[in-house]
Amino acid sequence: MKNYILKRFLSALCTLFILSLFVFLLVHLTPGDPARILLGSDASEETVTAVREELGLDNPLAVQYVSWCWKVLHGDLGKSYTRNGSVSNAIKKAMGPTFILSFWALLLAVAIAIPSGIFAAQRKGKLGDSSVIAFSLFGISTPSFLLSLILVLLFSVKFQLFPVAGYKPILKYGFFTHFRYIILPVLSLAMMEAAVLTRMTRSSMIDVIKNDYIQTAKTKGLSERNVLYKHALKNALIPIITTIGQTFAALLSGAAVVETVFGIPGIGQLIVNSVTKRDYPVIQGIVLIISLIYILINLIIDLLYGIVDPRMRVAVGQH
Repeated sequence: MKNYILKRFLSALCTLFILSLFVFLLVHLTPGDPARILLGSDASEETVTAVREELGLDNPLAVQYVSWCWKVLHGDLGKSYTRNGSVSNAIKKAMGPTFILSFWALLLAVAIAIPSGIFAAQRKGKLGDSSVIAFSLFGISTPSFLLSLILVLLFSVKFQLFPVAGYKPILKYGFFTHFRYIILPVLSLAMMEAAVLTRMTRSSMIDVIKNDYIQTAKTKGLSERNVLYKHALKNALIPIITTIGQTFAALLSGAAVVETVFGIPGIGQLIVNSVTKRDYPVIQGIVLIISLIYILINLIIDLLYGIVDPRMRVAVGQH
């Protein structure tokens, strides 16, 4: 197991290096001068040149990349071009709302998807199964921005039950106020992920239910609930765990549209503003952090496999 974790860690480092190089080149080769955007169109060429030198933008790309990597290795993501303070502080401040939003969305998606998937698997080919499939198709095919606008028009404008936009931290304003501001964006994010996870749960449960040991458990007189949740679900968990982990990572990195619609000051809104203003250090820092989260989640998923399925531990030990 130790060798396996070491291999995964080294693989993660290589992935981060390649990704950081790709993002650096992609961002810096995009048309647009950060110094000009920062100073405005009325600034003189001499002033723009001076700012470019101050920011190090006049150096060759290779020098800029090595300098950035060296700072990152020492825990310094650089300073924002357009904000007062470091990139780390900007990301830290924005990560809180995004993490909370993603956490509630994932919790809701799992609470909807797993029971729905099991329900559909039990009734394969029947009306209940068709209803769940129809729900999942609706969730997958409805863009989050469209669902966000529908929810705002319905629950904020027409019935005036929830605020149109904004974000209130739970620790400062309490759960009820936090809930009123967060529920619509959570629903907007959760619906698509719940639909994907429902289909995965249904498919995985159907495959497991076909096995002989499930039929044997039923013939021994075990209750339907016991067979489904104690035997079938446990053996169907590996693809479900994978999907849940990838869902959380996708929520963290893909909340930009929903955060923009609802005015939530999270990572999504931060990266949209940074791209608009060509704030290279912030863009690179966000991509690096999100990539690291993806890699860590995938590593955790791989380790969870060994807990859920002992055969995975044996396979890892043989390598």
